[in-house]
Amino acid sequence: MLPSSLQQALARELGQPVVETRPVSGGDINQAAWCRLADGREMLVKWNTGRLPGLFTCEHRGLALIRATRTLTAPEVFAAAEADGDRPAFIALEWLGRGRSRPDTAVALGRGLAAMHRHTAETYGLDHDNYIGANPQPNTPADNWVDFFRHRRLGFQMELAARNGYLPAARRQRLERLLSRLEEWLPPHPPASLLHGDLWGGNWLVTASGEPALIDPAVYYGHREADLAFTELFGGFPPDFYRAYEEAWPLEPGYEERRHLYNLYHLLNHLNLFGEAYGGQVDAILRRYT
Repeated sequence: MLPSSLQQALARELGQPVVETRPVSGGDINQAAWCRLADGREMLVKWNTGRLPGLFTCEHRGLALIRATRTLTAPEVFAAAEADGDRPAFIALEWLGRGRSRPDTAVALGRGLAAMHRHTAETYGLDHDNYIGANPQPNTPADNWVDFFRHRRLGFQMELAARNGYLPAARRQRLERLLSRLEEWLPPHPPASLLHGDLWGGNWLVTASGEPALIDPAVYYGHREADLAFTELFGGFPPDFYRAYEEAWPLEPGYEERRHLYNLYHLLNHLNLFGEAYGGQVDAILRRYT
């Protein structure tokens, strides 16, 4: 299953040959497999042709930032490399297993996320760009959250939509009006929290021991409500998650109105990734605010 060049690279990097593999769903971008090394270590290996330069380097750095907070579990990275000749780009991650959720798992996730959000920076953004799915995510730091969200998030996706043919005149006009008025809804200087950045239901899991863990981050420092909003977009998280988060760090008044703006970023990203099927949701939010 693993390309022979990848097996050889893993053996060199980890000092042990791969002795067993089985396929794992890798999503839209990567191929993936569970692997066991000769010394018994288990890992998840993801690989691709390298069409997204730096993807796994960004994932490595994002996971390291989350792990450094010592709040929520995230997999350790054993090795990661860019494509080289016939060897694909890859990342080898600690295998966390798949357990069953306990009564307190969602509570631990909510409390842990609130604790992670208390790790802050002086500016919004990050010291490097990364990816949101298969699209670039620019993170050039800014001192003002509204400016950062206007230019690095909504504005960037708007121009990407224009290049992709998903920005008819009416949609562009509404987006431009919205961008000019963001100060009416968003705070200029909320705490710059460490965000997962892509926190939907598929990017957290229950480990073999029943603990919540975060995977596939698109990290940056920003308004914590952006993470919370995305948890609600595609089906939501367990109710105990939201209760636990609110008990640990209550949200400010007005979140119910701001969350649609934060989710507009992800809907624009989905529009650019998957097409006009997401156009109706984008337009509904634009009509709400303009």
